[in-house]
Amino acid sequence: MDHNDRPAIDETDVAILERVERDADVNLADLAAELDLSKSAVHYRLNKLKDADVIASVSADVDPLALGLDMVVITEVSVAHESGYADDIGQALTEIDGVFQVYYTMGDVDFIVHSRVQDRDQMNDLIDEIVTIDGVNETSSTFVMKELQTNPKTVANMSDTMIETVIDGTE
Repeated sequence: MDHNDRPAIDETDVAILERVERDADVNLADLAAELDLSKSAVHYRLNKLKDADVIASVSADVDPLALGLDMVVITEVSVAHESGYADDIGQALTEIDGVFQVYYTMGDVDFIVHSRVQDRDQMNDLIDEIVTIDGVNETSSTFVMKELQTNPKTVANMSDTMIETVIDGTE
């Protein structure tokens, strides 16, 4: 979505996004009371944000550590540059069990892959799957020793300046 396609968002929309992002199960009446709006106004704004794909989905945040996914692996992937490689290899990377983020990048590497596994055997299997993808030339993996910040929340990670840019519709 480029700048011209972005929906108009105001301070109230940002407040709704912050609250829903923190707790998707928030009661509509409670949210309306917090924001000093009617329930129907909050409902309308939520639907507008969903229709505009600002709210991509409503889901539960599952703690990966509670499932034993203690090992985080960051893998840099270099590939052969053939026609369509970014789409084909990128799709293949996203389909590997344990992979939770894939970035197509410009620079010394072509893709950065973030994965979570429970043990070394799973980690070895995951890396083996990456290197067997047709077109992958080289990988380099880094193993996270300690997670200092893992907050997938979008609005919570934005600065005031970033939020003002969204509200003003400028870049």
